[in-house]
Amino acid sequence: MALRSVLTGVGSYLPERILTNAELARRVDTSDEWIKERTGISERHIAADDERTSDLACAAALRALEAAGRGAGDIDLIVLATATPDLTFPATAARVQAELGVTKGAAFDVQAVCSGFIFALATADNFLARGQAQAALVIGAETFSRIVDWEDRGTCVLFGDGAGAVVLEARDDDAERGVISTFLRTDGRMHDLLYVDGGPSQTQSVGKLRMVGNAVFRQAVEHISGAMLEACARANVSLDDVDWFVPHQANQRILDGVARKLGIDVEQVISTVALHGNTSAASVPLALDVATRDGRIKKGDLVLMEALGGGLTWGAALVRM
Repeated sequence: MALRSVLTGVGSYLPERILTNAELARRVDTSDEWIKERTGISERHIAADDERTSDLACAAALRALEAAGRGAGDIDLIVLATATPDLTFPATAARVQAELGVTKGAAFDVQAVCSGFIFALATADNFLARGQAQAALVIGAETFSRIVDWEDRGTCVLFGDGAGAVVLEARDDDAERGVISTFLRTDGRMHDLLYVDGGPSQTQSVGKLRMVGNAVFRQAVEHISGAMLEACARANVSLDDVDWFVPHQANQRILDGVARKLGIDVEQVISTVALHGNTSAASVPLALDVATRDGRIKKGDLVLMEALGGGLTWGAALVRM
């Protein structure tokens, strides 16, 4: 029987500090009403000055390990999705590996911005399905507050910090559960729609996030919808067969737009954007953990995760929990 990557544990972490719309309105020309109307966001979490992306990742990973009933000694692969690494190098995943006490296998970062967790999940799934690893931590972790331009009201209201993680285990005895299909896509021709205007080989500075919001919105609705349909087609299932949709939490209007385009019941769409904002690569596993812990997503449910990010990148993953 072919190996399949089974999701056995989910965990997440949010920094303690909460930044509300009212607080933002005292810093930039905006208002609680303006932000909610255009994004659906009410508040977001902000990492403390001494909190690194790796700290958030470790906290989420420990909770995922606990949920899976596993320890550091069981893990032989860490794939960490982030656009806000601790350092240019080495990979933030290497620091997470050391902090968790994982002593075998490989650890590396994946950079696909808001689509990062989907890309990381697909990558880990391929390792496990080919028998090259037995148990993986797949993590999305971001400290976007460090690269946001706090004078740009069009972007600074959107983003927050956080981390989410899942444990994947290679199994050949549970054909019903696991990662069923994934779909990944990049189109670098749209590079300038969402980017950071810095980097070590170009400006030798970190830079700040820049976005052409209206264009990204249009691309998101189109390409996220397409990725969802493609992931289902690859598994020979219908959207009607899916129990829960867990999208990247970019903007409530995007979530609603995709649901309308595909005729999805909004009650089946997990939304945490109001309380988390856009946490980039962390948003999908964060939302997955929230819906798992509150009992909506249960063992055996068919879950479709999807995202779009800078690059542009987009993708989807169909998983039987």
